[in-house]
Amino acid sequence: MPSFVPTVKRPELFLQRLKQNRMALAGASIVLVMFVLALLASAVGRDPGDIDVSRQLLAPCWRFPFGTDDLGRDVLARILYGARISLLVGFVAVGISTGIGVVVGAIAGYYGSWIDSLIMRFVDIMLCFPSFFLILAVVAFLEPSIWNIMIVIGLTSWMGVARLVRAEFLSLRERDYVQAAKALGARDGRVIFVHILPNALSPILVSATLGVAGAILVESALSFLGIGVQPPTPSWGNMLIAGKQTLGTAWWLSVFPGLAILVTVLGYNLLGEGIRDALDPRLKE
Repeated sequence: MPSFVPTVKRPELFLQRLKQNRMALAGASIVLVMFVLALLASAVGRDPGDIDVSRQLLAPCWRFPFGTDDLGRDVLARILYGARISLLVGFVAVGISTGIGVVVGAIAGYYGSWIDSLIMRFVDIMLCFPSFFLILAVVAFLEPSIWNIMIVIGLTSWMGVARLVRAEFLSLRERDYVQAAKALGARDGRVIFVHILPNALSPILVSATLGVAGAILVESALSFLGIGVQPPTPSWGNMLIAGKQTLGTAWWLSVFPGLAILVTVLGYNLLGEGIRDALDPRLKE
């Protein structure tokens, strides 16, 4: 059966708009640099867990550009390895939340009626709970680990995606190509995932990009509070809390991890906003 999905978003037009958007280019550059640095972390040549008390609390210098911590570990190496943790948490958590949100929102928007009402009332109940405190409550009962953090963040942040997808499906399900697919006997699953979902990808892509930044912030906050990634595994959050005690004498222990969080989150936010502008249907084609 041929697909009835029209080409409502031309990839070449999207890429052209994206290249013309300085905000998107800046965000993409930051994200790309962080990816490369995370992948090449081992090329730094130092083990982030290498302890040498003879070089403890060295200020930034040529040999150690970001200085060393109270155990003599290279702060730059730990930040680069911590980037892997943050990016892994961001992408896995967003993958979980996006997957759940797409399925829930698609079912609610496609079937409507009492199914939509039931699902959306559950979504409203979930939205009543402050997300961060809900994550704190769940993580407090679990063993602190990176996998638990990723799963909990993903399971508690899908509601926004579900509402976006539902809104798109409510609009798209009445289109002619959807009705034609139904008339030819296409099953509901095929109509949802082959004919409607491809045209609802724009808000999902924007939400996922912005969600990575949010997940990185949540992971850093949890690690800062001591219930996230546990030492000696380097994480930007636990590096911040470790540097808190020596902030007056060893400022680099807190400043550089904080800047890493700031720059990475800023990059994903800029990229997400740029993608949103490039996909804006109000712009002239």
